[in-house]
Amino acid sequence: MRKVIGIGETVLDIIFRDNQPISALPGGSTFNAIISLGRAGVTTGFISETGNDRVGRLITSFLEQNGCSSSSVCVYPDTKSPLSLAFLNEKNDADYVFYKDHPNDRLEFQYPDIEPDDIVLFGSYYALNPVIRKQVYEFLQYAHEHGAILYYDVNFRASHQNEAMRLRANLLENFELADIVRGSSEDFDILFHKTDAAAIYRSEIQFYTQQFIYTHAAEPIELFSTGGFRKQYPIEPIQTVSTIGAGDNFNAGFLFGLIRDSITREQLQQGLNEQQWDRLIASGQQFSAEVCASLQNYVSPEFGIAHRNELQSV
Repeated sequence: MRKVIGIGETVLDIIFRDNQPISALPGGSTFNAIISLGRAGVTTGFISETGNDRVGRLITSFLEQNGCSSSSVCVYPDTKSPLSLAFLNEKNDADYVFYKDHPNDRLEFQYPDIEPDDIVLFGSYYALNPVIRKQVYEFLQYAHEHGAILYYDVNFRASHQNEAMRLRANLLENFELADIVRGSSEDFDILFHKTDAAAIYRSEIQFYTQQFIYTHAAEPIELFSTGGFRKQYPIEPIQTVSTIGAGDNFNAGFLFGLIRDSITREQLQQGLNEQQWDRLIASGQQFSAEVCASLQNYVSPEFGIAHRNELQSV
């Protein structure tokens, strides 16, 4: 059975509205996607690190409760788990403040078993961080060599803008390893001072991988693929409660679609047809819209059960 392995940070998200806390729950960009996939019946694993404290125990137990193996989560003694404060504005978009008390990042873990056409999801600063770069890069190489599909969500925050030049070599290595790159207008504005999707694809992405998904808040999603295929996908207007996790769950829905539709790495490299792309993007949008309708970072258990049944019926 195909599986999705995520590698990324774990945090406790504390959500504020009008400067008052209204919710607290485990989070992290890749973490959110993995929880949604687990709820939807996909076999999942997660590689990360956390502290040996109450928050760390909450995070690892939450993974297990949602069907995800936590055997590759490093738990370090005498370390406090990271916190993320998310302040919602009038549009329910979030501004973040991060608190981290790891004395050093080590990322010591046992590699999960990787089979051909398994999927590895990676991204954010975690995939660029020079302190753990060696461990992350070696695992991504291992997964690539074992035939996995590598999906890279750039997700580069403004808080790291002053490091963009220093991290460029790591970024390009990620592009080179990735089978699919997804990034937002904000990511590429921070990294390259560019917001035109076609120009970004030509100058920054196409040399490394043919598959590129560009998102721009409520503007249409732009897709670029093998053989010059290009298409825009409108975003249906919805009433949002919170946009935290919207991009993470687009990733989850897209990866769910890859497994549901039995799409392999070879097929991706050869080029998918328009109908296949339509189904994958629609799946990503469906997961994303679901999470925007609540204060959760992941799809609801009920939504997950419906998709679990869909996966089993294939």
